[in-house]
Amino acid sequence: MDETVRILRSSAPGFRRAFERLRAPRAADQRRAEAAAAGIVAAVRRRGDRALLEYTERFDGVALTAARLRVPDGELAAAEAALPAKVRAALRLAARRIRAFHQRQRQASWRYRDAAGLVLGQSITPLRRVGVYVPGGHAAYPSSVLMNVIPARVAGVDEVVMVSPAGRDGHPPAVLAAARIAGATAVYRVGGAQAVAALAFGTRTIARVDKIVGPGNAYVQAAKRQVYGQVDIDSTAGPSEVLVIADAAANPEYVAADLLAQAEHGSGDESALLLTPSARLATAVGRAIARQLAALPRRAAIERILRRRGALIVVRNLDEAVALAEEVAPEHLELLVRDPAALTRRLRNAGAIFEGPWAPAPLGDYLAGPNHVLPTGGSARFFSPLGTYHFVKRTSVVRGSAAALRRLGPAVETLAELEGYQAHAAAIRVRR
Repeated sequence: MDETVRILRSSAPGFRRAFERLRAPRAADQRRAEAAAAGIVAAVRRRGDRALLEYTERFDGVALTAARLRVPDGELAAAEAALPAKVRAALRLAARRIRAFHQRQRQASWRYRDAAGLVLGQSITPLRRVGVYVPGGHAAYPSSVLMNVIPARVAGVDEVVMVSPAGRDGHPPAVLAAARIAGATAVYRVGGAQAVAALAFGTRTIARVDKIVGPGNAYVQAAKRQVYGQVDIDSTAGPSEVLVIADAAANPEYVAADLLAQAEHGSGDESALLLTPSARLATAVGRAIARQLAALPRRAAIERILRRRGALIVVRNLDEAVALAEEVAPEHLELLVRDPAALTRRLRNAGAIFEGPWAPAPLGDYLAGPNHVLPTGGSARFFSPLGTYHFVKRTSVVRGSAAALRRLGPAVETLAELEGYQAHAAAIRVRR
């Protein structure tokens, strides 16, 4: 039996301690990222483009001028035209599906007249300018471009500004093509905490935004936390996570493949867990992981992740599996059980739920339609997937009448005086 990924039993002594260790973040790494990001953010806020360009050269090895920060629109068009037809078609298919899903999330303003005669409502308006962070440098993530830019455009955001670090050879063509397909209004060749700071505070070249969204490394996420309040953010996304609940009928090859898929991301802190009441399935999944892993180019990195944050957990029953999954609140939750819909009705803490053997998490990662920017690190208890609702704001509306104020005014005066605010009460009284 291969020992790449351990088998745990929830009934064994010491399980709870082992389970908590699987979920514990690396605090020392987070502290280093926070400290480094704080210095970068402060420098960009103080020195603008000069600091932005200096950090880009230091961290990315790319020497730019302020005039070359923005990618020309013609370069975006050329990148799309140069793509192989198969790749261009796949990106456009993904864009159509993501757009169709997010159009269903749009909300309308509303008003009503109450019994006292007040007209009350809520005005829903899109943000004017949003910054989208797309990881880059050594890898290409056109799917992140689509998932972040399209919901903003569907929501009606006027300007969607994308920042992404470019390597010495520039951005991968697929990333630039995806920006054009998704509808980004500007793309800049910068990344890291310095790009987040530029979006939040503005520089001579990059205008400040109202909100910053998108994934990134620990330094990017630290910078997002630090500029929150100056701008809004979506959330602070961490390493990828998958939790699979499977019963005895599940195909172990499918389970193994899905655990390996999310462990592949490469930060070194991904999480891949199986919860099953079947000891036989857990053993079969372990063997399948060993077989499949041997053929993967990132084998060594995946092995390290599985040894640290992977486990095949044999639970007493599916009820216990549900309880443990609710504690974890995973980013991706796969239900490879006989009746997945019934289990979904019992679960509330997950970024995305994938029901049955024909809906693996990578389908959602690329083009099922729902967003792949999902809450991580247990934050699915209170955060939602990225959606059009992240790109609008709500404004309360109140319209009164003399009759309504006569009816409600005395109670307002009473409450204002109760709290010691005489001027509040007077503002009502003067109108009576």
